[in-house]
Amino acid sequence: MPAPGEAEASYSCSIRLRKIAKLVASDGISKDALIKNLTYAAQVLESVYLDETRRLCNEEDELPEVPSGEVPNEVRDWLASTFTRSQTSLKQHREKPKFRSVANAIRAGIMVERLSSSSNINVPQNVLVLLKAGLDDWCFNIFELNEASDNHALKFVGFELLHKYDLINKFKINTNVLENFLTKCEEGYSRFSNPYHNLVHGADVAQTCHFIMSSSKLVNWLTDLEIFATIFAAIIHDYEHTGTTNNFHVNTASELALLYNDKGVLENHHASAVFRLMKLDEFNIISGLSREEYKEFRALVIDMVLNTDMSLHFQQIKNMKQLLSMPENIDKEKALALMLHCADISHPGKRFDLHQRWTMSLLEEFFRQGDREKALDLPCSPLCDRSTTMVAQSQVGFIDFIMEPSFGVLGDMLEKILMPLFEQQRQHGTRNPVDEGGAEGAFVLHRPWNEHLKTNRALWKEKADIEEAERAAAVESTAADGEKSSDAAAEQSNQQPPTAPGSSRQLDTIREDKH
Repeated sequence: MPAPGEAEASYSCSIRLRKIAKLVASDGISKDALIKNLTYAAQVLESVYLDETRRLCNEEDELPEVPSGEVPNEVRDWLASTFTRSQTSLKQHREKPKFRSVANAIRAGIMVERLSSSSNINVPQNVLVLLKAGLDDWCFNIFELNEASDNHALKFVGFELLHKYDLINKFKINTNVLENFLTKCEEGYSRFSNPYHNLVHGADVAQTCHFIMSSSKLVNWLTDLEIFATIFAAIIHDYEHTGTTNNFHVNTASELALLYNDKGVLENHHASAVFRLMKLDEFNIISGLSREEYKEFRALVIDMVLNTDMSLHFQQIKNMKQLLSMPENIDKEKALALMLHCADISHPGKRFDLHQRWTMSLLEEFFRQGDREKALDLPCSPLCDRSTTMVAQSQVGFIDFIMEPSFGVLGDMLEKILMPLFEQQRQHGTRNPVDEGGAEGAFVLHRPWNEHLKTNRALWKEKADIEEAERAAAVESTAADGEKSSDAAAEQSNQQPPTAPGSSRQLDTIREDKH
């Protein structure tokens, strides 16, 4: 039997107690065996109680110690200003939605594969071909889809994902209303003509969440409502993004900053604006939910979207690490929030051509903010100055201190969640709901991002070295030119001005005339 404090103990104990109940009913168990098993059950319950009463503490954000020689100051400043909070926020105290246990959340142990279909949805054939061919791939080319769909990637990815999980049918979503809603979402994403935070990014994040859920078989741990909430949150998570950061809103005292008291300014707006939109019948795709379903759905969506605030990054990672070190099950709300956050920053873990295109788009958006800051006579935010930003260095720093740690924790979280499912399936001799790739059929989670992170970092590091060499050469050249100018000026100051030809004779003539 697993030790009372181990993660598998609760599940093992529940199975054992059910068997004991049957044996007691048939007088098939001795008194000593009964006492032994009940004592073990009591120890497991005590352990669970103690673990459940532990609260996460030490709420301070932490930026890992970065040796000053490894990362330029500008990159350090950007990491600190973007991924940590300048103010301590109060923890939200609200009732958490109730979730089914791991065992009850497994629906037949296997995700039911659903074929794509364009019924009731006018999906162009070339778009449908791309969706069928690549929607389940980690490196799905969302740019290609957007071009083929005439800038409607979000609408068609949203349609396809909701259909693929049979959510349109299960939650009685009117397809005309759904089309209205997704079209309105695309309009919101396009409102400020952002190079990065646009409808293509929304579609990309939704597809990435789908890949993580489906490839890992995490869907077997989730209810239909939780899957719906996840896809919905991914679709709307940057709705009406202004193309500027939260710090910019705070520093300029924008209407949104004043409305949301400088806390999660954009994230609060994304969620609030969409739920306000759905107050109108023609956009209300959740009208089929019961009152309890709506409360749970709304709580999940708000929590996921608010946790895409990059200033919460280090606290979110720290909290999940603490949960991973404890024996109890992972809270679904926290798991889904981390998954969406990781999907939101996932492009450095994808093929370099896709990653580089996203990087250039994001930097152009930063530069536009920098231009506005200069025009407003504000300090230029890190990585927002066109003339000084070190592109390659910034990406090396982002991969090292944000991406790799985040996706390492995401992978560990998925493994902890899915291990009991794997063991249950193996014990019952049924098909495994997760990948088998380890020794003797051991559970192995496929992490496709690792290879791309390694490759992309090497490419950026090579570019960073060239970038640094060019900058050093420019500084040296400027210094040399300055020395030459100084030497020339000094030499000129030491020389007497030459006498003009004929000047002495002219002076003598003047003197003679005066006499």
